[in-house]
Amino acid sequence: MTVHLEVAEGVGTLRLDRPPMNALDVATQDRLKELAEEITRREDVRAVVIFGGEKVFAAGADIKEMQAMDHTAMVLRARALQDSFTAVARIPKPVVAAVTGYALGGGCELALCADFRIAGENAKLGQPEILLGLIPGAGGTQRLARLIGPSRAKGLIFTGRQVKADEALALGLVDRVVPAAEVYEQAHAWAAKLAKGPAIALRAAKEAVDTGLETDIDTGLAVERNWFAGLFATEDRERGMRSFVEDGPGKAKFL
Repeated sequence: MTVHLEVAEGVGTLRLDRPPMNALDVATQDRLKELAEEITRREDVRAVVIFGGEKVFAAGADIKEMQAMDHTAMVLRARALQDSFTAVARIPKPVVAAVTGYALGGGCELALCADFRIAGENAKLGQPEILLGLIPGAGGTQRLARLIGPSRAKGLIFTGRQVKADEALALGLVDRVVPAAEVYEQAHAWAAKLAKGPAIALRAAKEAVDTGLETDIDTGLAVERNWFAGLFATEDRERGMRSFVEDGPGKAKFL
């Protein structure tokens, strides 16, 4: 298998394992979708880390595989490609991308599917598809623009240039830059902290933010309102408020 799922302390690690560069071929795309759907179902997985290894996150699609595809083949494949990444983006739990080395093309698009991106000082990110006479096809034109704004996204997509970790941080493409050797450790620690939080409220927060970005503000506010009221029916809400009243803020322990 080219992607593995390991679970510890409530954190599921999606580990890309297709050396040397973790090229995202069709089999890897399909496996990502399969595991994202499994993670969505599993109650023992409360947060997720996506990791490609110490040297590289994912250098992009398998170009040799794509070169053999004609228009008809890609018409049939393009939706499945997007669906595999969308399955990761829609995991209803906190997802952290631990980015080392190259995260280019499909690798960058996979990182964009996470809620947070922790990058090593050796990271290089970009959408170089234009250099192949293409555009990003796994969500890059949409998720990148929503994350860093349309003008900055176009600057990266139109030129195909790679950005180092410090520029990626300045652009808002990543959220934290750490020494390369500490990327997974820090991503896992952040995910483990979130895994101890109220699972339903975290799901509600993620859905409300993501839905709001995809629709008008009135619809987004309706989603927020419905989730906000609905959470009053949960044990986590009772536990959190009781702890606040009895012990002070930030001391609640959720199941």
